[in-house]
Amino acid sequence: KLCNLKRIAIDEIYLGGRSGYLTIVMDLDSGAVVEVAQGKDAQALVPFWKRLKHSRAKIEAVATDMGLAYIKAVRENLPKATLVFDHFHIIKLYNEKLADLRRTIAREANTLEKKVFKGTRWLLLKTSSKLIVEKDEHTRLQEALRLNQPLATAYYMKEDLRRIWQQ
Repeated sequence: KLCNLKRIAIDEIYLGGRSGYLTIVMDLDSGAVVEVAQGKDAQALVPFWKRLKHSRAKIEAVATDMGLAYIKAVRENLPKATLVFDHFHIIKLYNEKLADLRRTIAREANTLEKKVFKGTRWLLLKTSSKLIVEKDEHTRLQEALRLNQPLATAYYMKEDLRRIWQQ
């Protein structure tokens, strides 16, 4: 029942081809899917917002990605709810920025440094606990981080960000 909802998550999935996207609304307390709508824009959820309003549900929090359409729709339809960006999308965005930084640094590096940076993209994106000792991944990563302080700072910030969500 919509009237019992307190915390919801909104996300989209891509089905591929002509099917396009679906927008999913989930009850974060029960794990139940409460809405599936065609499309991924704000219009996809208009019928849901109407039913939710009629249900008089007291939504306290909404977890979503950082898409402006969802943020705007949540602010308009649930102005008292706390908006929370889900960790998956935050880590994904941070990893994209980290990869961009690595590319920029590698482009500007000298020949010796380029050899060190080669093949480090996936090492930077991996969680530190998943680095494979037998493949010297930790050693290779540390060598690259020692060469560039901004890259090291960005990497350790990413690891701190992951730890925040593990607590």
